Amino acid sequence: MVYATVHKTREQGRVVKIETRLVFGTLLNLSAALVWAVLDWVNTVFGERSNGTDRHRNRRKVRKTYRFSKDWEVQEAMTYFTLYSSNCCCPVRTLRQEVAPKRYRQRTPAMAAGLTDHVWSLEEWLLFPSNGRHKLPQYSPN
Repeated sequence: MVYATVHKTREQGRVVKIETRLVFGTLLNLSAALVWAVLDWVNTVFGERSNGTDRHRNRRKVRKTYRFSKDWEVQEAMTYFTLYSSNCCCPVRTLRQEVAPKRYRQRTPAMAAGLTDHVWSLEEWLLFPSNGRHKLPQYSPN
């Protein structure tokens, strides 16, 4: 496990200095994680993208809104709902596969990970039994 932070120093609303700090793990593990993520340095790109997507899909987290959660359990449930449903139900443009010139097959993160073979409708995702007795069908790429 590797954990690093990015600290931004601001003056008059502009970032003037960026410091990275290794909090947990070794420099060797950190460099291996950066190579795997196709990055040259520690940055907040994945966290910020995840936060932006979560804020976009969960109206309770939008800035300046009247749709705030008054109950923590509801807030937590909506967070899980948006994060988990987006993995199976929302295709990501950067994950698409070209099947012919200028023709693409849309893929979700679950499809890219090999967990499913199609984009799920929200109804299908909600009605899928989640009691542990049912397993997803095995996906084998062609």
